[in-house]
Amino acid sequence: MKHVRFGPTGLKVSRLCLGTMTFGLQCDEAASFAILDAAAEAGITFIDTADVYPLGGTLETVGRTEEIIGKWLRGRRDRFVLATKCSGKSGPAAWQQGTSRKHVLASIDASLKRLGTDYVDLYQVHHFDDTVSVDETIEAFDAVLKAGKARYIGVSNYHAYRIARALGRAEALGLAKFVSVQPRYNLLFREFERELLPLCAEEGLAVIPYNPLAGGMLTGKHKRGAPPEGSRFTLGTAAKNYTERYWKEREFEAVDRFIGLAQEAGIAPATLALAWVLANPVISAPIIVRPMLPTPPVIAVPPTTTAAIAGSSSSLASVGEPLASRPARMTPAWSAGSGGRRVAGP
Repeated sequence: MKHVRFGPTGLKVSRLCLGTMTFGLQCDEAASFAILDAAAEAGITFIDTADVYPLGGTLETVGRTEEIIGKWLRGRRDRFVLATKCSGKSGPAAWQQGTSRKHVLASIDASLKRLGTDYVDLYQVHHFDDTVSVDETIEAFDAVLKAGKARYIGVSNYHAYRIARALGRAEALGLAKFVSVQPRYNLLFREFERELLPLCAEEGLAVIPYNPLAGGMLTGKHKRGAPPEGSRFTLGTAAKNYTERYWKEREFEAVDRFIGLAQEAGIAPATLALAWVLANPVISAPIIVRPMLPTPPVIAVPPTTTAAIAGSSSSLASVGEPLASRPARMTPAWSAGSGGRRVAGP
């Protein structure tokens, strides 16, 4: 497994990152351990999670994913780069969400306890909180760094202008800057190519995109009609979000074209979809998730695949062109209609 530099830092991370949002709901502890074992055997040393996981859960399941990872990491913490996130609704109190100093500092302590460690390598803002000033958010995450509870800080689900502002305010205040971004990015969702990815390239930020297989759509396993039971499209509180993202005729038409290109190239669709993301020089480490089986869908992308991508880049680009023309839309981390409950995806 190749390792790459993590943005502007001196840290090296594996070229693929293991996502764990299915641990504790779609995957029980035994299945989660099997996935972690397989990923480690394949050379994946970068693990991403969040305090509110598992995906699709409720307040009763908050933290379950971190607890599973913590159990598995016992005796081998120093062999892995560990990332987690906060800002989602993590408890019944009004202040148990967002990026206030109170919530951020309480959240990191709770995550460390569940993970069974005294620090994480990367601590991220899960979703932008427009009820808290940018300065307070930055100061809170800077405090986490200064306390030795995290080595680096980053963001997820941020628009380009919000990242730019955060970087500028951190510089003005003399505080630590965010070093990474975790956006949604795949052949079916390319809007961030316009502003976010160019900003990351200019600032040297690490980019660790989630949903590189578009919730499984780019594997070709999902067919038109009712979403299959057991998938993210029917999974508890996550079902509505994933259905709105991908379960549309326009997306299915794009998938049909993509599957045809994969078959012509003689490459498995999942491999081709992931290789396409990896071929973007701005991308550091895509986050891969395997909800039901004991091995990740793509452990390593063959070198020949990258060459095949280059040779058919114009054809692949055409798959998502109609979709890339749409304005970017960020799903809010919570909404008034949800009673404060986190409703967004990863």
